[in-house]
Amino acid sequence: MPLIPGYEYGPLADGHAYLDDPLFWPVHLGSCLRGEAAEEAAFGADWDAAMELYRTLSADHEWPVFSVPLRSGHILYVVYRNLDGEWGVDYLVHHPSWPSAETLAVDDGHFMGPGMAWHELAGVADQSVSTGVTDADARLLLLFPTLGDAGLPDDAASRLTAALDALTTIEEPAEVARMLLEHQGQWGPAHWRRRDGVWINDGGHSYRNPGNPFALPEGRLREIGAALDGEGPAPGGAGDTGTS
Repeated sequence: MPLIPGYEYGPLADGHAYLDDPLFWPVHLGSCLRGEAAEEAAFGADWDAAMELYRTLSADHEWPVFSVPLRSGHILYVVYRNLDGEWGVDYLVHHPSWPSAETLAVDDGHFMGPGMAWHELAGVADQSVSTGVTDADARLLLLFPTLGDAGLPDDAASRLTAALDALTTIEEPAEVARMLLEHQGQWGPAHWRRRDGVWINDGGHSYRNPGNPFALPEGRLREIGAALDGEGPAPGGAGDTGTS
């Protein structure tokens, strides 16, 4: 059973086997698919099978967990939090030097985010690792629901299309990629900027907006941003100050 320091809410279970199922991806991206047209494009004739997989993923006796290690030693965790009446997906980040994991984004009815800008999402996907989720396309799609970026680069759609084409049976991956990027999670696009070397945004529901009373402490913001960028300052140093 996976162990995530400070996250002891339910029966965590290794979920990596689900990544080999092409239907897992549209199910996982479901909250980013707005309206019947988007759902039809993503699921097509597989709707019933997808709903059966959704019921399996959301069963309260087993909470699937996926780990996305970073070169810095930090690990991003994706947890299907299957609490009765409080179902959602939690996106966490942890380093062995921290007493507990921090929440980066929450995908549920009381959503919190965004957790990443596009350059971070693509960069994390491309970080080469040997454990956890190692495939770049899988890392991109698994973490996509944390995205909220009003300044998408020109190649964002082609990158997302290629990942959908590689891992799913979606007939028109380019169209689904367009719709996903149009909405970008439940919070919509946010504007990102660097302040004193730290990536922050203006999202009203984001832990990475210092203007929010629930934002992560500055030291954590600095360390998390560096880790997502593939830098990663030495844990326990200036970046290791405070927890939420």
